[in-house]
Amino acid sequence: EVQLVESGGGLVQPGGSLRLSCAGTGFTFDDYSIGWFRQAPGEEREGVACISSTYYRTYYADSLEGRFTISRDYAKNMVYLQMNSLKPEDTAVYYCAADKLQNAHTMCVLKPQNDMNYWGKGTLVTVSS
Repeated sequence: EVQLVESGGGLVQPGGSLRLSCAGTGFTFDDYSIGWFRQAPGEEREGVACISSTYYRTYYADSLEGRFTISRDYAKNMVYLQMNSLKPEDTAVYYCAADKLQNAHTMCVLKPQNDMNYWGKGTLVTVSS
């Protein structure tokens, strides 16, 4: 059974940090690009950061202003999203997705989200004092 499972969400104060994890099982994780997407209340889901499986290429949404870092551990079949200097507007459900597409920018920005190969169920991040 294919699974993508997110973890690491929670409540954090503005300015704080969180690290989200995405674990993939049931498929050849190394062959897939992985992306983090988020959906805030009342908003459409948007691509936050994506990382390709080959050449370790990354893409970040401009709105992040360099505060987030995506990384992957091939040995553990894990992808991480380190989030620093969190702001209330970062509050959202964060999802990870896997796709055979080998272009991080296309995955995060251009590819229709309904066409992604696999999705996790999401983890809630709340930034509030």
